[in-house]
Amino acid sequence: MILGILGSAALGGIPQWNCACPNCAGIRSGTLQAKPRTQSQLAFSPLDGVWFLIGASPELRGQVLATRELAPTQDAASPIAGLFLPSADLEMVEGLLQLVDLGSSFVFATPAVQRVLKTENRLFLSLSTGGGSAHWQPLSPRRRIGCHLSENPGDAPTFSYTPVPVGGNYPDYLSEEARRGCPSEEARVGFLLEQSDKKLFVSPRIFGGGSDWLKFAESADVALLDSALWQELLLQFPSGSKHRKILTHLHHESPLLDEKSDEYCSAVEAGFEIAYDGMEIRL
Repeated sequence: MILGILGSAALGGIPQWNCACPNCAGIRSGTLQAKPRTQSQLAFSPLDGVWFLIGASPELRGQVLATRELAPTQDAASPIAGLFLPSADLEMVEGLLQLVDLGSSFVFATPAVQRVLKTENRLFLSLSTGGGSAHWQPLSPRRRIGCHLSENPGDAPTFSYTPVPVGGNYPDYLSEEARRGCPSEEARVGFLLEQSDKKLFVSPRIFGGGSDWLKFAESADVALLDSALWQELLLQFPSGSKHRKILTHLHHESPLLDEKSDEYCSAVEAGFEIAYDGMEIRL
């Protein structure tokens, strides 16, 4: 399995268009040892020539165009077979509007997130109507599902996925009345992706959710986690662990951006990696 990090920043990217904080100003002037980053976007490939997106960032079109592996070929209009949506937050779904024709793509989301996008927000009405509409698939928290990509129905699943609640609420654009009908554990999820004997845990945003997500993250060969919790994560994960731990979704004022800062060095010395655009992880 291959995980590609197309974007590694929090909402707005780095540098922010209207910010002159030390990080943003330093990146613009070239005086800060830090990389510019686009907004959080992930993609994984469980099979040669087949990719799934995790989230749909506001910068999705540019991120896809910048990734050679996601380019269409003469044999296929696009290698992107589907999308996994962690939440209905704008930074995770706005890019859906840039995908003019989802065609036969599959969109995986919890029933509540599907309802938000298909019935509660008219901007996304086009996703569930018309001849090129996507195939929506429900995500059930903590339920492990096998995904078959082989043409032979008797073959084992190509990979499996388990949605894991990570706490938090529904986006502010959703009315209070609509929120009351949506289960809290369907608001935001991370994903445990498994193939053969390898496990990948992905959750760019974490808001709590008890100890569930932590157990899944600790069991994974690679865990991609919310950098906003970096100080807590340094205490929760032993520095001698052989498993890879990667911090993503970096805020534009995060001290982890400066590769010469004490905070960056502390995280790296504790065994954490800092995600950057174009980073690739192979399992």
